[in-house]
Amino acid sequence: MTAAVSLEERVKARAREMGFDPVGITRLGPATTYDAFARWLEQGYAGEMTYLARGAEKRRDTTLPFAGVRSAVVVALNYGGKQPPGSIARYARGDDYHDVMLARLDELHAWIENAYGGDVRGKAYVDTGPILERDLARRAGLGWIGKNTMLIHPQRGSFFFLGALLVDLELDPDEPFDADRCGSCTRCLDACPTAAFVAPHVMDARRCISYLTIEHRSEIAAELQPLMGELLYGCDICQDVCPWNHKFASELGDPALEPRAANVDPDPEQLAALTDEEFRSRFAHSPIKRAKRRGLVRNALIALRNRRGEVVPPALTTEARRR
Repeated sequence: MTAAVSLEERVKARAREMGFDPVGITRLGPATTYDAFARWLEQGYAGEMTYLARGAEKRRDTTLPFAGVRSAVVVALNYGGKQPPGSIARYARGDDYHDVMLARLDELHAWIENAYGGDVRGKAYVDTGPILERDLARRAGLGWIGKNTMLIHPQRGSFFFLGALLVDLELDPDEPFDADRCGSCTRCLDACPTAAFVAPHVMDARRCISYLTIEHRSEIAAELQPLMGELLYGCDICQDVCPWNHKFASELGDPALEPRAANVDPDPEQLAALTDEEFRSRFAHSPIKRAKRRGLVRNALIALRNRRGEVVPPALTTEARRR
């Protein structure tokens, strides 16, 4: 007689059918990495990301987002680590991953209610709520947090998004991933152009190119600008050099994340000349809108200055900042 398949296994199978892989389950409670996160904030490494200090208690204890929440289904979605490098980070070349993943997690929530046969309270998180997703992912068995602060899966590498569906069900958890398989490797730390890693597992966002080109709203420090090369939005360097990605990075297989041709390696001079209306139209439903037009223009002008040391035409600089 065939044994009944558990709800947990059915949930994970359904999540995989929806394109998520890997998938794991963990019980909620105190976040094991919260103390390190709090120290990181205290040292000022978050830069202008002051929003990270909000909701601190919810980050400390994942049972607090809503009453009765007990478990998390933690998912990953590959975004194609084998895409060619370019001035736009691989994750940002297609449609906004928040929209893609939240819609699927909401669909998974509805499926769980149907499979459970009753109401299930739940809330989906994708990189926007006060929870520590990497902490949940490690506890759900999805990998370890590498020296470059990315979650690394032993058969997937690190080129994937993380999301979590918190539910008020007592689900049997998967075994946490307790090993650290980085060993003595320091390739990610050594390769960072701006020396953003102050120690293994500790990144000073104020020097990180991803932070500087996306979250930083002010002018970028003059000494950092030449180190940014021609990167316009985000940076993949610490992932590109990782041996786990050399071995396990995969092609993009999800059509919902297909890169827009214009977002792979755009001409910085054209970006610098965008009007507000053109910016909104070109980057609608794209992660790149996060930088806002002013931030993207700033990045484009830095890229132009770094391109073979050429001088940006004064007229272009003045016009770009005026618009």
